[in-house]
Amino acid sequence: MNWLWAIIVGLVLGLIAKAIIPGKQKIPLWLTVVFGILGGILGNWAATGLGVNHTRGIDWIRHLLQVAGAVVIVAIGDQLWASIRGRGRSQTR
Repeated sequence: MNWLWAIIVGLVLGLIAKAIIPGKQKIPLWLTVVFGILGGILGNWAATGLGVNHTRGIDWIRHLLQVAGAVVIVAIGDQLWASIRGRGRSQTR
């Protein structure tokens, strides 16, 4: 059941990150989910390092770090995806 939550949270984080980043991202939905999952992991790692991963009530700081991690991963991943996809098309012509 944990993998299902990881996919759902990854989708939500990825879509939020795509909404925050200006412009249109060209990554497919499945890659948005993967990048969202990676961003969540990065945010959890940062929250643990800062000592704010477990607080009373809702872990707002951890959630903000997860969103920030997703934004970073989606932004970098979108650029990599565009360069890989663009390079592949120009080589086949």
